[in-house]
Amino acid sequence: MPDSLPKIDSSLITFNRPHLCGKELDYIREAVRQGKLSGNGYFTAKVHSFFQEKYGFRKCLLTTSCTDALEMAALLLDIKAGDEVIMPSYTFVSTANAFVLRGATIVFVDSRPDHPGMDESQIESLITERTRAIVPVHYAGVACDMDVIMEVAGRHNLFVVEDAAQAIDSYYKGKPLGSFGHLSAFSFHETKNVIAGEGGMLVVNDERFMRRAEILWEKGTNRSAFWRGEVDKYSWVDVGSSFLPSELTAAFLFAQLENIEQIQKRRLEIWNRYMAGLKDGGSYRTPELPSYAANNAHMFYLVCASAEDRVRLIEEMKKSNIHPVFHYLSLHKSVYYQPRYKGRELPFSDLYSDRLVRLPFYFDLEETAIADIISRVKLLLPK
Repeated sequence: MPDSLPKIDSSLITFNRPHLCGKELDYIREAVRQGKLSGNGYFTAKVHSFFQEKYGFRKCLLTTSCTDALEMAALLLDIKAGDEVIMPSYTFVSTANAFVLRGATIVFVDSRPDHPGMDESQIESLITERTRAIVPVHYAGVACDMDVIMEVAGRHNLFVVEDAAQAIDSYYKGKPLGSFGHLSAFSFHETKNVIAGEGGMLVVNDERFMRRAEILWEKGTNRSAFWRGEVDKYSWVDVGSSFLPSELTAAFLFAQLENIEQIQKRRLEIWNRYMAGLKDGGSYRTPELPSYAANNAHMFYLVCASAEDRVRLIEEMKKSNIHPVFHYLSLHKSVYYQPRYKGRELPFSDLYSDRLVRLPFYFDLEETAIADIISRVKLLLPK
């Protein structure tokens, strides 16, 4: 290894550290050897097949990011100026931005008192004649109540787009998240359970969108149909963009997917270790899992008793080379959207914005580090 490359400080317990399963570089070399580095090649097909076979998704399209997958969803739904889209305020900006780019008005839902996910009981009261879609976000990989959401959407003839960015290998009543909505979006960002550095995927569960999704994915052309021999030449037939990633990204991701069971096993061990050490141990709340939701161990968070407690916890732990982090700020109070927001107060979204803290969480987090984190949290946030 060249001396110029930065060394990893082994004494620093970062919030996240990417895990290599072993074959990532081998598969990247294989992609190079095959002579096709642009998207939609051998490893892209392997990734698509993996998700379709393991989780029963109807059609999968690998994208450069979850953001791109959400933007594809907004295009597929023909979202236009004046349309309304319902989603939680406590989420990443991409959830909203994808629809704002199409001119939509975002109608924000508050979080649940027991969980940062959207309060499903509030959705119906926010529906108007302009509502087009509901976008549930499975925060921390914990399922929203999809029976409630799909029933409300069905009665009002609305589309459902699952933001499953954090929900790989997670389930609602035994059924994989990402398989409920008309469309779903996943992330393979380096902070997720399985990673590609950057990367995402659109899942298309509704037959009506399958052909057009492929066209949007290929810059608005029917190129995929051409390569299958369905048309004698390909041309520009719709809007679209360069949504598909290179084979290098797909190759790296496939190496991760081959080891998903090992990855999930270790992450669950870490999550359970945190829960056993911290539950009922201080002036904070640990995560709550609804009875219908599985735990994919995407993250472990605490909800502090006050914003001041969170600031103190983060600052004091950083002095010991431990780096917990806060998470989202309520989108309805963001610099960009607050002047446009005309809705109600969202007290629980604001509570999580002020008080939620995520603890270091990654595959290679050592047991001694976990024990140290637990003891310091309990010392800094006693009962």
